[in-house]
Amino acid sequence: MLYAIGDLHLSLGTDKPMDVFGNRWVGYMEKLRRGLSVIRPEDTTVLLGDLSWAMDLPQAREDFAYIAAIPGRKIILKGNHDYWWTTASKFYKFCAENGFSDMWVLNNNCYAYEDLAICGTRGWFFEEEKGGAHDEKILNRELIRLETSLRAAGDREKICFLHYPPVYRGYLCRPILDLLHKYEVGACYYGHLHSESHRLAITGLYEGIDFHLVAADYTDFCPIPVKSSENT
Repeated sequence: MLYAIGDLHLSLGTDKPMDVFGNRWVGYMEKLRRGLSVIRPEDTTVLLGDLSWAMDLPQAREDFAYIAAIPGRKIILKGNHDYWWTTASKFYKFCAENGFSDMWVLNNNCYAYEDLAICGTRGWFFEEEKGGAHDEKILNRELIRLETSLRAAGDREKICFLHYPPVYRGYLCRPILDLLHKYEVGACYYGHLHSESHRLAITGLYEGIDFHLVAADYTDFCPIPVKSSENT
């Protein structure tokens, strides 16, 4: 099975209670334990950013020990609160030093799941910050990363995973949406939206693309099946 879930917001190595973000987050670690228990060693799970509140990799050690214990292959991408992130090479070195296996970064690349290509990047809200040259520079960088990922997929059927939603009620990031159309992406999974922002989510078909919000508090802390294995 291919699963997707975002925004675990783990804080096992630091003190960042999540219940201040609404009732859904009360007892969320137990909810995650139950939800993630469906994942098996033969499965692949895409984790759509905002994984840990840690400020650096040493502080994130307990959080990634938790993630490493999830059975099967874990494909992770960066969210806006993943301050621990530096580079993919440093992350892989950190995993090797701590015995964390089967975790892979989705960054300027793609991964195969049977006949599918898992593509994606963090994405960006073009107007999230103050706008202007800084904002445009970050968006352009994310567009390059996304196109690199989509191009790497070749002729495979492509599914895109982003942290930021490229579209929600009252907002559209046209450059990202145009890339999804250019590479004929049929489905896009995203996170980032929490509590009252859930009502802004676009789910289902939009311009012919099937959108899914998979932030943990939206999915009741359960991973969402994307595709079942042909062998099951």
